[in-house]
Amino acid sequence: MSLKRVLLIVGGGISAYKAPELVRALDKRGIGCRVILTQAGSQFVTPLTLASLTKDDVHQELFNLTHEAKMGHIELSRSADLVLVAPATADLIGKVAHGLANDLASTALLATDKPVLMAPAMNVRMWEHPAVQRNLATLRADGVHFIGPDEGAMACGEFGLGRMAEPEAIAAAIEVFWHKACSDKPLQGKRAIVTAGPTLEALDPIRFLSNRSSGKQGYAIAHALAEAGAEVTLVSGPTALNDVPGVSMVRVESAREMLEACQSALPVDIFVAVAAVADWRPETKAEVKLKLKGDAKAPAMTLVENPDILATIAQSGPKRPKLVIGFAAETHEVLAYATAKRTKKGCDWVVANDVSGDVMGGESNQILLVTAEGHQSWPEAPKAQIAIRLAEEISAYFKT
Repeated sequence: MSLKRVLLIVGGGISAYKAPELVRALDKRGIGCRVILTQAGSQFVTPLTLASLTKDDVHQELFNLTHEAKMGHIELSRSADLVLVAPATADLIGKVAHGLANDLASTALLATDKPVLMAPAMNVRMWEHPAVQRNLATLRADGVHFIGPDEGAMACGEFGLGRMAEPEAIAAAIEVFWHKACSDKPLQGKRAIVTAGPTLEALDPIRFLSNRSSGKQGYAIAHALAEAGAEVTLVSGPTALNDVPGVSMVRVESAREMLEACQSALPVDIFVAVAAVADWRPETKAEVKLKLKGDAKAPAMTLVENPDILATIAQSGPKRPKLVIGFAAETHEVLAYATAKRTKKGCDWVVANDVSGDVMGGESNQILLVTAEGHQSWPEAPKAQIAIRLAEEISAYFKT
């Protein structure tokens, strides 16, 4: 289920230019949007742009005779299912933390009885300032939720934490938040293992065989299962992703390490093998860096097959999870290969996708869910949304 309506408060930072993209990302998910645009925010994005995208008035003034005759700030703050502040500047964060209300945005935030999600955006030094951190702690204690900030280059030329989370990530976080708020924890009492990311098979101390998996889909699935009430162990190959809150993290490198970690976490009810495990590894790892240029002769390299983690868990006898789900990343004949993989590996379901584009490093996915009864084709969606739907399918499986 998704939110029906969001009140978006656009603060006065350069990240305000992303507000139109954020409105589109919400609209794509069927989430309506009304906007409060601060005076400072209007220096970066125009009211007309946001009004055109939302097909609604953009609200700017607290002392507006037309709207405030009907106590407009109260109506705005309570007509939405969630209040989203993006960008949430140091000024706005400070106002709300100290109960100040001298403009429409801060007044609406104090008057709302709905959940508040803030996407901070500011200079890295401002973000690290003790006063800002105190204000953030106050708001967290008051029940305000946050997404970001991200690390990266800033408009001021500095680098660090302070970039506003990307619009797609914010929209996906709202869906996850709503899923959590509305869930009756259907997987409460169930235990799950999820594998994610690539494996790394060393050639020498600095080189390795691997693949392009980012781990994003596996991490999203681990998060969705945890939100549905499951006790989740996430066994992850090397990724650039942060740990998933509420999930037991086990970080590994090689396929053999991943298998050992999975077997150590058994028994479980659910096993979801999302990781892109390297099929082969060098028979031996060189103890020193291989010299491959100049007069050096190219070394002969013998590859040996890695353990089949999915098949091993699916055929683990008394310890076999009740539901074993594999992933099939293909570049052609996706359904045929996925159907054959389900039978060959002995798993219950296979989630198949075409990875010939930017799927492995991207933010969205389009999949086929192959089961003994046939297959479902799911439309392209953000990976967080795919994860929520898979968690719902898993929950339904355990209800039968």
